[in-house]
Amino acid sequence: MSDTRPLYPTATRELAEQRKAFAPKPLGAFKAFSQSVFADGALPTKVKQLIAVAAAHVTQCPYCIRAHTNGALQHGATPEEIMEAIWVAAEMRAGAAYSHSALALDTIAQVRNEDLKEEVLK
Repeated sequence: MSDTRPLYPTATRELAEQRKAFAPKPLGAFKAFSQSVFADGALPTKVKQLIAVAAAHVTQCPYCIRAHTNGALQHGATPEEIMEAIWVAAEMRAGAAYSHSALALDTIAQVRNEDLKEEVLK
């Protein structure tokens, strides 16, 4: 029997109320933190929302993608700016995979060196 439920439940008021009922203090703290982070400061809210759109694509959170895309639009971002932010995220994610290959290359070298040492000791 297959599970026919959607992978990501629709965000509803009922789910929000459950979160609040189960952990009201952390929820309140999180909301205050979020409001503080996204308030105008050294960076305007629009820029912060564009950063959030990019980060949401890297973390692959569908709820965050929708919420921060909406937030960016509400603060004057254009579709072109949003898409450009997404491309920056894509490049950063791909770039991280490429740069982290140094860890694999280092491990390969380490294993080869250990294998060579074992050969010499035989």
